[in-house]
Amino acid sequence: MATTEVESARERVLPLLEPAARTQADALAADAPYLDLIEGGLESTGVTQDLMTTGFVPRIYERYWRPALGQLAKGVTGPGMAEEIRIARLLLGLAPGDGVLDIACGPGNFSRAFAAGVGDSGLVVGLDASETMLRRGAEELRASGLDNLFLVRGDATALPFVGHSFDGVCCFAALHLFDDPIAGLDEMTRVLTPGGRIALMTSVQRQLAPRGPLKPITERLGGMRVFGQGEIVDALRERGFDDVHQRLSGLVQFVGGRLAGGGE
Repeated sequence: MATTEVESARERVLPLLEPAARTQADALAADAPYLDLIEGGLESTGVTQDLMTTGFVPRIYERYWRPALGQLAKGVTGPGMAEEIRIARLLLGLAPGDGVLDIACGPGNFSRAFAAGVGDSGLVVGLDASETMLRRGAEELRASGLDNLFLVRGDATALPFVGHSFDGVCCFAALHLFDDPIAGLDEMTRVLTPGGRIALMTSVQRQLAPRGPLKPITERLGGMRVFGQGEIVDALRERGFDDVHQRLSGLVQFVGGRLAGGGE
C-alpha cells in the first residue's frame, strides 16, 4: 500500500514491532524523530564503536569519515561510496514495494538510497544503536523529503521486529563491530521473508591482516573482528541462504544471498 498523509512511515513501522517494542514505541511522542527502543545503553565493543557515539563523527561520517576509512580498507582500486550503494542495491534486488531493513544505518545515506529505490509503496527502516548518528540521520531525512523511511534505535543482535518482516536486510561496514556477529546473522535471517535477500559488507582475512596470536589482540583493541574468507559465506549457507555471492576488495568482502523458501 502506498504511503499516504494518514499513514506515515512511523505508523507503517509500528505493526512490524514485537509486542514489547510496540509498547515502548506507543509511549514515545508521536513526533519523535526516531523510535528509541533501547533502554539505557549497549556495551561498547571497542574504540571503533565508541567513536560512532561521539558528536563529531556523525557530522563528518557521510562525507569524509566513512569514505576515507572505507577506501583504506578496500584499497585504492576498490569501489567508492556510490559503487558501494549500487552493490548493495544489486545484492538486495530492490523492487518497488519492497520492505528493507538497513542495519547500522548511521546517518542514513544507504537508507535514503534504498527508499528511493522501493518507491512510495515500499518501506525502509534504518536501525542504529547510536543516538548521535540517528539525530544526524533525522536531520538528513527531513531535508530529503522522503516519506517511506523511518529510523529506529535498536540492538542489531536482538532486533525489535517480528519474524518475516522485511524483503531485504542490509548491513554494510558494521557486522565486524558486533559483540556477537553470529547472533546478528541469526536475527537478520529471522526477520527476512522467505526468498528475501541479504547484503553484507564486512571485514575479511587477507595476507596483510594480522594472523596467529596477534589477531585476537588487535581485534580486542580495536573492537573489530576479522572474518575468515569462507566464514560469512558458510554462515549464510548454514542459515538457509542460497545463490550466495562473495566479492573481495582489499580487507573487505561484499556478500549477498537469498533466503530459501520463496520460490523462483
